[in-house]
Amino acid sequence: MSDTWAGLLQVAALVLLLAVSYRPLGDYMAHILTSKKHLRVEKVLYKTMGVDSEADQTWGTYLRSVFAISAVGVLLLYLILRIQHHLMLALGMPKVNADLAYNTAASFVTNTNWQNYSGENTLGYVAQMTGLAVQNFVSASVGIAVVATLIRGFTRSKTDRLGNFWVDLTRIIFRLMLPFSIVFSLVLIASGAVQSLGDHLTVVHTLNGDQSLYTGATASQEVIKELGTNGGGIFNANSAHPFENPTAFTNLLEIYLLLVIGFALPRTFGKMVGSHRQGYTILSVMAIIWIGSLAFSTFVETHHHGINLADGHAALEGKESRFGIPASTLFMTSTTLTSTGAINSWHDSYTPLGGGAAMFNMMLGEIAPGGTGSGLYGMLVLAIVTVFIAGLMVGRTPEYLGKKIRPAEMKYAALYILTTPAVVLVFTGLAMALKGETASISSGNLYDGHPTPHGFSEVLYAFTSMGNNNGSAFGGLSGNTHWWNTAGALAMMFGRFLPMIWVLALAGSLAKQKPVPETEGTLKTASPLFAGMLLGTVLLVVGLTYFPALSLGPLAEGLH
Repeated sequence: MSDTWAGLLQVAALVLLLAVSYRPLGDYMAHILTSKKHLRVEKVLYKTMGVDSEADQTWGTYLRSVFAISAVGVLLLYLILRIQHHLMLALGMPKVNADLAYNTAASFVTNTNWQNYSGENTLGYVAQMTGLAVQNFVSASVGIAVVATLIRGFTRSKTDRLGNFWVDLTRIIFRLMLPFSIVFSLVLIASGAVQSLGDHLTVVHTLNGDQSLYTGATASQEVIKELGTNGGGIFNANSAHPFENPTAFTNLLEIYLLLVIGFALPRTFGKMVGSHRQGYTILSVMAIIWIGSLAFSTFVETHHHGINLADGHAALEGKESRFGIPASTLFMTSTTLTSTGAINSWHDSYTPLGGGAAMFNMMLGEIAPGGTGSGLYGMLVLAIVTVFIAGLMVGRTPEYLGKKIRPAEMKYAALYILTTPAVVLVFTGLAMALKGETASISSGNLYDGHPTPHGFSEVLYAFTSMGNNNGSAFGGLSGNTHWWNTAGALAMMFGRFLPMIWVLALAGSLAKQKPVPETEGTLKTASPLFAGMLLGTVLLVVGLTYFPALSLGPLAEGLH
């Protein structure tokens, strides 16, 4: 069977799996976020933490709770990395340098999982499991908790209460993330993924003879890495490593895991607001963007776009040769349209337009379907902007799901849309302006000491990835320096927590309103027309923000 047909069958199987999961998983997540009953283990945790599970919080209190657990997470993970040489199962690994530990702690707490190190040569088992894996669960669950508040902002009226963060977080971890991770970890182990706490240097037989390779608790971390759209792998090769991704079946399973929650959340949204058609509208826009990006990326990679690549027949360089180009671009598209950052091929080796597509996916805000929770709340903010634009066209106050979109709501939406581009472009500009920092660009992408278009793309990709909490990278950039570790950590934290402030403030503003009745002049937001308008808003308002920067990088390189 050709790679093309194999790729098409894999896409068809993936779509079928996602379609089958959409309703039951979406309804289950809605049940988790709305149920009045608490599990026994949850009650014990609430009592231990001193949490009143029946007390709803204002958006400000909810936000402070998010900041509190995130700050504690950064401090604890930083401490673990700094003292790992004293911990059991350290495997002889030394402590992590201060700036790298800070960058890594910020990375995993913000659901970015950017790694300026090689996992198998840097971290022991305890640091991997009690440090990184724990944050994979928590950071993913925080995203779902935040989008729950925004949905409640639409469903509640004349109140300043949006739910209890500690209840939301506990339920998401214990009822969703943990059981799913356990089940699919067993599936991965049965499919050949490694799971071991034995000697980390295991002798394996390869075509090049016997080799001693790091193993570790790979399968268990692989599942939450994908399910929580985290992305940080135990191995530097990430999901291109056969210990993490041994077969074509596991490749499909991992792509499914990183998409399934994001694509099911519109069902959760529709059920909680009392209109499944609203959920289908959001889902359709997500699906169109995902399919369009996949088709474009696969086309440019299979047609060797660019003169030099066509002459050298080099489009296979950096791809996952076990699966072929279509399966590689399927993984790339899915991981950059979510906030996952996992890779099964080397994005730096993609054609200029293929690499540009990966960047553009992240620049859209990773909303198709996006990270766990963050993708849906990003799309809902854009839906509010779309309604506002439509209202301006007809000269009436815009409404969405029975709530008026007033100047206050638009200010929060505008701040949300502008924050991430500001983070990405400001830090990219700083990196390019500081001559000493451009030295981190690979020497092959420097000409007379100045970055080539691809060299600029390495920097732009890095801060696009960090600012959007993705975590993937163009591999030529040497980011493990004092400046890059510090600047990267700041970009990741600004890109994660500033948008959350605007989302929670928006939710609080909506919840205080009294619902307005639907009239003949109300824009039908559960319709193909609105879906088309939303898609146009995504591409024009968000996509064009980055066009000048893309022109200096992948577009300039692709037209060379």
